[in-house]
Amino acid sequence: MSSETRQQPARLTRKGQATRSRIVAAAAQLMYERGVTEATLEDVRAAAGVSGSQIYHYFADKQALLLAVIEHQTEAVLELQAPLFDRLDSVRGLRAWRDAMVEFQRRLQCRGGCPIGSIGSEVAETNPEARLAVASGFLRWEGAIRAGLGAMHERGELEGDPDDLALAVLAALQGGLMLTQIQRAVRPLEVALDAALDHVASLVRVDPV
Repeated sequence: MSSETRQQPARLTRKGQATRSRIVAAAAQLMYERGVTEATLEDVRAAAGVSGSQIYHYFADKQALLLAVIEHQTEAVLELQAPLFDRLDSVRGLRAWRDAMVEFQRRLQCRGGCPIGSIGSEVAETNPEARLAVASGFLRWEGAIRAGLGAMHERGELEGDPDDLALAVLAALQGGLMLTQIQRAVRPLEVALDAALDHVASLVRVDPV
């Protein structure tokens, strides 16, 4: 039985679900700020305002909580971009998404990096189960980008392969986010996304309004 299966009872009351969500949110914030290793279960307990027994009621161990955090961060990242994803079927919509990503980093003062990617960089070589969970999150993100590019391709406007282009755009985003975090400047993200989207634009016959 996997940690994900063991991590919570089959049914939760509304109060139980709220408590579980509070624990996950607290753990997500701590892991984002301090890293997976440094964020202890005692830290999570204190931040969430729960007892140790409550944590273990919902999560078998820290691994189960980590998997829940990855799911939480994936949902948060995708939900934040959902309105923009709906308009990624044009170069204009892609550039609006790019501007939003840059502005978000500017508001954060280029701190923190990608909530999914930061966990991924920690677990990639040491925690196969968590690595796969992060990879699944990135696949969903890539899929949201590919949906817009695929719509352009189906209309006969985009000559490139939507699969390859979506992966290139996501890779540009992730690389740009990492350098932006390290350099504390949005320019790496701007340059990386502009290069990727300029390539997409070069393959578009028509960019409808």
